[in-house]
Amino acid sequence: MSVTQQFLLDSYRAAQHGQAAPPAPGVHDWQVVREVRDYGRFNAVIHERPAHGRLRSALHRLLHGLRGGGVRTPRPLP
Repeated sequence: MSVTQQFLLDSYRAAQHGQAAPPAPGVHDWQVVREVRDYGRFNAVIHERPAHGRLRSALHRLLHGLRGGGVRTPRPLP
């Protein structure tokens, strides 16, 4: 049974019992990723280790820009 079929079956059962439908598959995926990342950072602080990645990601954003185009060079003078 696929995820979609299971979702449809659960939605049907919820409708039969007058309950709210379950969330669609994939709706909360990014929230789970964020929570796992935050848990790792929190766990590093609890165990008195530096939370890695913040400095590296800040440098990456600085060097590559927000659009990922690399370091911009100034325009030549006319």
